Amino acid sequence: MVVTPPDALQNATRQAIELEEKYGAHNYHPLPVVLSRGEGVYLWDVEGRRYFDFLSAYSAVNQGHCHPKIIRALVEQAQRLTLTSRAFHNDVLGRYEQFVCGYFGYDKVLTMNTGVEGGETAVKLCRKWAYTVKGVPANQARIVFARGNFWGRTLGAISSSTDSSSTQDFGPFMPGYDLIPYNDLNALDQALQNPNVAGFMVEPIQGEAGVVVPDEGYLAGAYRRCRDKNVLFIADEVQTGIARTGKRLACDHEGFQPDILVLGKALSGGVYPVSAVLARDEIMLTIKPGEHGSTYGGNPLACAVATAALEVVRDEGLAENAAVTGEIFRGRMRALQTRTDRITAVRGKGLLNAIDIRDGDGKSAWDVCLALRDRGLLAKPTHGDKIRFAPPLVITEAQIHACCDIIEAVVLAF
Repeated sequence: MVVTPPDALQNATRQAIELEEKYGAHNYHPLPVVLSRGEGVYLWDVEGRRYFDFLSAYSAVNQGHCHPKIIRALVEQAQRLTLTSRAFHNDVLGRYEQFVCGYFGYDKVLTMNTGVEGGETAVKLCRKWAYTVKGVPANQARIVFARGNFWGRTLGAISSSTDSSSTQDFGPFMPGYDLIPYNDLNALDQALQNPNVAGFMVEPIQGEAGVVVPDEGYLAGAYRRCRDKNVLFIADEVQTGIARTGKRLACDHEGFQPDILVLGKALSGGVYPVSAVLARDEIMLTIKPGEHGSTYGGNPLACAVATAALEVVRDEGLAENAAVTGEIFRGRMRALQTRTDRITAVRGKGLLNAIDIRDGDGKSAWDVCLALRDRGLLAKPTHGDKIRFAPPLVITEAQIHACCDIIEAVVLAF
């Protein structure tokens, strides 16, 4: 599938971009394409061109765009009841809580809306547990993070960031955070010597950093060390969870259950903002009425959508498909790497993958993504030289090969 490269932005595209530039905050730098429709692995722009989606809204659309089962759940619930706030009970929340706790094997869930709210909730919950259960002195709790992390752009989230674009001119920052190198158990050992450490919050794979995959055994080793020191292991699986890496959760690859699990993105299949924090009773029940919440958290519409989204993952075998097609993708990319010095690295697990692009002849990863767009595939660089590839998990083997053909043609042309 080849899309004719536009010599100049066509009218509908140009007008939509100009409106955003004029009236919207300039806090994103999108690829110059204006999308108007999606179905499965495909997106269409306002000029009618079709593309393979290889970003999946940063892994929010694991189930494919506009999955009919999820849309049906959305419409049916929207016609009945959308929001009550948590001032009252509703007839969907309890069923959803039972379902999601059983799905992931936890005692309790706290429902929120966005991934960063999930991270904020996990931090608050960890601190509360530290003071009321572990016995850390008041206001002395520490939470350890890995350098290179990304879990959002609230003040709480950027306080753990090592990315200057997230932190510059936004201080002062949240106290009580300790940063250590990622994929370094010795550094974690040192951090855990402090008896006031309450938790270690980590991404099983650092997505925004460029799909940084730790050594095998790192996560399980970190979990054991936390357990030995009575420290909570908090898994930020907002991007890696819900079948993206070829398992239900990325932590499942190493056979352990995090003390606190943070989910978002694909929890709704990209249809509605839904996030969740799961934990056992000893941790979750430290939060009392009035101490945390959200007007929209646990609303009936979100609960109906999230239930359908998780059923799709389970019933359609999306984790298994991600494992198979991910191996095909990395195999093709590694073969391509032997044919060109433009690709300096290939990384990933399941259908969360990345390649590093060597700049040359005035061309960068951004230019590669523009050329991919012109051939009908949408991807986006991160941290300059890295291109993340994360298609919807409904992609077929034939489609993954077709997409690899596109990437191969573009990279070799450079």
